[in-house]
Amino acid sequence: MRVLLIACMLLLLQQIKSQSLSFPQSFVGNWKGVLQLYKAGKDTVQSVAMELRVQAIGTTPGQYTWNLIYGKPTEDNRPYLLKPVNITKGHWIIDEINGIVLDQYWMANRFTGVFAVQGTTIVNSYWIENEELHIEFISFSTKPRVTTGGNSAEIPPVDSYDTRGYQKAVLKKQ
Repeated sequence: MRVLLIACMLLLLQQIKSQSLSFPQSFVGNWKGVLQLYKAGKDTVQSVAMELRVQAIGTTPGQYTWNLIYGKPTEDNRPYLLKPVNITKGHWIIDEINGIVLDQYWMANRFTGVFAVQGTTIVNSYWIENEELHIEFISFSTKPRVTTGGNSAEIPPVDSYDTRGYQKAVLKKQ
């Protein structure tokens, strides 16, 4: 009975620890895995090696590297910066260092954001679960495919969008 009680307490402590991650400290490290890309109505369309490297920048307190790599580092290497905007509100930015800046938010133990480019809106989420970094990208058209409802004050108009793709990865800390 005592062993069972200790095991339950350890499990509870592990769950509390995973639920109260500190951002971005819990993300610091080099993460590797495979990104799977999907299109509606199809199984995996493509798989590609993926890495995320997050490191504190010693000369700039509060800033971090946010280096995404697809395939080999010489193929598709995206060295971005992670910068705080308002830590109290969980507001951060990913600076692509080319004039593009993406707003991101830390909430419910997820780092998430939404941006649109060339007619496609992308929702991204990053979170740690069971010591693995999970990543999701959902993309859809910025223009509604159809608007329904709106027939009365009680039934507002509702826009529906074409979902273009879904990407997911599970990365392990190296």
